[in-house]
Amino acid sequence: MKVIVVALLISSLLSLKTEAAPELLDSVSVIVDQGVVLESQITELITVVKRNAALNSQTLPSDRVLRTQAIEKLIVDNLQMQMAERMGIQISDPQLEQTITNIAEGENMSIAQFREKVAQEGVAYDTYREEIRKELILGEVRRANVRRRVYITEQEISNLVKLIDEQGDQQAEYNLGHILIEFPIEPTDEDIKQAKERADKVIELLEKGSDFSRIATASSGGPRALEGGDLGWMNINSMPTLFAEAVQKKSKDDLIGPMRSGAGFHILKVKDLRGIEKVEIAEVNGRHILISPSVILSDEKAEKMLKEFREQILAGEADFAELAKEHSADPGSALKGGELGWADPSTYVPEFSETLGKLEIDEISQPVRTQYGWHLMQLTGKRVGDATEKRKQEKAYNLLFQRKFAEESDVWLREIRASAYIELIAQQGE
Repeated sequence: MKVIVVALLISSLLSLKTEAAPELLDSVSVIVDQGVVLESQITELITVVKRNAALNSQTLPSDRVLRTQAIEKLIVDNLQMQMAERMGIQISDPQLEQTITNIAEGENMSIAQFREKVAQEGVAYDTYREEIRKELILGEVRRANVRRRVYITEQEISNLVKLIDEQGDQQAEYNLGHILIEFPIEPTDEDIKQAKERADKVIELLEKGSDFSRIATASSGGPRALEGGDLGWMNINSMPTLFAEAVQKKSKDDLIGPMRSGAGFHILKVKDLRGIEKVEIAEVNGRHILISPSVILSDEKAEKMLKEFREQILAGEADFAELAKEHSADPGSALKGGELGWADPSTYVPEFSETLGKLEIDEISQPVRTQYGWHLMQLTGKRVGDATEKRKQEKAYNLLFQRKFAEESDVWLREIRASAYIELIAQQGE
């Protein structure tokens, strides 16, 4: 009898194997220009969103709404990745590993501890690595395409410096939630009317106590919809102008909107507030030579090249500035002999900042690897004090750039989405 049961079990398994052979393990859900979004990608993103929501005690909308938002994000990401491929943008393994190391250090963890944390969250480490690589590529694509759309005048900088002086350093920061009820790039009166009605309905639900993050995930057309509309902490001068004017004198938990822009109707929630205390600024002055590895210049050869430069400079056989002018891959400083000027060291990437901070005046570092390549650095000065006029202008420029970059990024993403060929493929059971 036992032999018969085993034989039947084997026969059943063979039958299942034969029947399962033609089973489709994955399928194309969306055609996106020259690319596709797979059903497995949609499922994986929804799983990640649900896991993050559970960790943060965030409520979510229905699976159908969540799927729609996930598809939209994957479409936009896919379009950017196609653009990255055309532009030849890549992130090397050393760059990727350095970025992950920075993330781990930011959480006060070793790489081994960080890998364990990723595994505990149910994510394969290789999958996590490739997701970080993708995010880095998306960032490079956006910077390359949006930076040239940002134009800042001297008058804007002067006006903001004056405003900062008037406000002093006791400026508030706002942790904002954001919902965008969008309409088409060239809306009709009916489009605007319908969007306004939806926005008013959202405000009504929120005023009755509905969960902001849940409604944002379900209804928002903004770039942070899947994060519950969380914009994070923002200084008033780095917000879009529309938001900056609206949040002033608002209190925690206040709702703001609907406010109309070219993208649609915006709804904000002041999730929290905090002040900024005045601090003394420690600045460093230095110079560097950057050698970027490439197809024809390996990582090892780039490092060796800088070691040789260091030996030549210390022996008096070469001049730091001349080597920088001739060899440095940093266009912003190469023509100035590698000079970086006075700066807050925190504005540099961690490896660069840490090395520069440990040097004595005029000391030359060993080659240091960052995400940009290999650097040879020399510290030329240190000082501590209040920000200079130049520092104020740099701060004003950075705040204006952050504001305009965010605004232009949203517009650019909407434009590439609107001009793309998108075809949704019906799945079985839909």
